[in-house]
Amino acid sequence: MAKIPSSRVDKLLSSMGYGSRNDMARMAKAGGITLDAAELSDVTKRIPVTPDLQTRMEIDGAALDPIAGMVILLNKPLGMTCSHKEDGALVYDLLPERWKRRNPAISTIGRLDKQTSGLLLLTDDGDLLHRVISPKRHIKKSYRAGLARALDGTEGKLFASGHLMLDGEDKPLAPAELEVVSETEALLTVTEGRYHQVRRMFAATGNHVETLHREHLGGLSLPDGMAPGQWQLLSAADIALIFQ
Repeated sequence: MAKIPSSRVDKLLSSMGYGSRNDMARMAKAGGITLDAAELSDVTKRIPVTPDLQTRMEIDGAALDPIAGMVILLNKPLGMTCSHKEDGALVYDLLPERWKRRNPAISTIGRLDKQTSGLLLLTDDGDLLHRVISPKRHIKKSYRAGLARALDGTEGKLFASGHLMLDGEDKPLAPAELEVVSETEALLTVTEGRYHQVRRMFAATGNHVETLHREHLGGLSLPDGMAPGQWQLLSAADIALIFQ
């Protein structure tokens, strides 16, 4: 049976971005931390960090944030960057402010460029992040591309061939699946994550991607009705869909 981890209350809450350990001591003294409906005054106390802690602890009258190991599904809007450091609007700005101070930090699982929208995952689970982006997993990623010019009918065979070489690279792309939606729109499913891969693939055919939206990651899709900028936490069952 796996050992249940434990932590001092002040250390746990500080790692979750609620403030410094001194801040947590002051909050507890003011009655702002409760556990199992009772005020918790001693933040040096060690408690078991169990999955149900979020339902048992409250901070200033609100449920505790998710403990480490969370996975967030975001419908990334256009114009936002998947970075902690770049100037301008960042995808992390869409999350609660204190989550920027969490340790381990929340990071995107892979990246979507500034002008690509759609399904983006974020997590503080480093092991999961590396499993999803590992080339050995061959996880499928599907993108809806709007094109500047009409498809000529040769793209599907080329992308599926496993022989397409992108400029500046010395290894051909793995076979990819193309589904034609209209003359200037297609769904492209790839199993790699090379730099600007989808845009460069269409550029290799003499076309230009004008709009790009990721719709699927493995067996995971954006929920119906999820607007750009909205996000939700994933369950264990949701996370398992990534690897289907």
